[in-house]
Amino acid sequence: MFLEISHLHVRYAKHAPSAVHNVSFSLRTGDIGVLIGPSGCGKTTLLRSVAGLETVSAGTIKLSGNVVSGSHIHVPSEKRRIGMVFQDYALFPHLTIEKNIAFGIRHLSRLERKTRVQEVLDLVSLPGIENKYPHELSGGQQQRIALARALAPKPQLLLLDEPFSNLDVELRERLAHEVRGIIKAAGATALFVTHDQLEAFAIGDMIGVMHQGQLEQWDDAYTLYHRPDTRFVAEFIGHGVFAPATILNIDGQPVVHTPLGDLTDIAECPLPNAYISGECDVLLRADDIVHDDNAPVKAQIVRKAFRGSEFLYTLRLESGLTVMAHVPSHHDHTLGEWIGIQAQVDHVVTFNR
Repeated sequence: MFLEISHLHVRYAKHAPSAVHNVSFSLRTGDIGVLIGPSGCGKTTLLRSVAGLETVSAGTIKLSGNVVSGSHIHVPSEKRRIGMVFQDYALFPHLTIEKNIAFGIRHLSRLERKTRVQEVLDLVSLPGIENKYPHELSGGQQQRIALARALAPKPQLLLLDEPFSNLDVELRERLAHEVRGIIKAAGATALFVTHDQLEAFAIGDMIGVMHQGQLEQWDDAYTLYHRPDTRFVAEFIGHGVFAPATILNIDGQPVVHTPLGDLTDIAECPLPNAYISGECDVLLRADDIVHDDNAPVKAQIVRKAFRGSEFLYTLRLESGLTVMAHVPSHHDHTLGEWIGIQAQVDHVVTFNR
């Protein structure tokens, strides 16, 4: 593993609660990791600790097998060979693009600097703009130049702190895909902080969900969505609700009884004795609920959001339970209308009620 974080604690004051509490995860060489979570969850503090900008209270941070942060060890940030891309780009407005990119490689000869600047400009698909100034570029171009500058010294690790937050939503997702391609082409290892799920899914090989200073789960996007470890991850990632359910043992087989019918394909679901009286909450994602006019269960449309190819319907059953469903947009039903729905759940995930 290239980056290894073990039982990390970061505390700003001696008796203050930890801003980062007992966090452990690892990142392989060439992979892109993403830290995601609500404001104040500790993700930027964790990133700054990896950069050497924060001192750790306990635990260790290793880069390429070498401890760079620990209770009695602190390698200065300038000796960690780390490149950083910030939210505000931090480009020098009075310097040309060439001089901005060359800022961190002044130890090279003039010819070597010029060659490296051309290499990274080609890498970010912006050749021929070395004599322009930052204000002559669009926001997306400025962000790519900030990335080129961070890559110029050939860092062993690239850190990106909410780099797209100043851009509009459509540009952010597109740029996230582009930046992933650039980082992969450069053969770099990267750790990225965002609060945007679409960005995280677009750029990350591994994604960590943080909450109140703790790492709730470190996994790939598919697993986070379909097999969340905690209620917080289940609520934070994607659209879904928790429905009351009971796990029963029928003819020796576990069955999850829900207001939308019985779920039987539950190979990985806990046994009935995992919960008191088998009572639990089952996670129902919007893509677990299928519109079917012939289904015996009916629900009333209480909210609808147009998403282009589909609607996101919020539906209320007669029992009062509210669920969500993705429905193709040519099924344009009116608010207040009752439609048939059924549950088709491939991954049954339950939690304590």
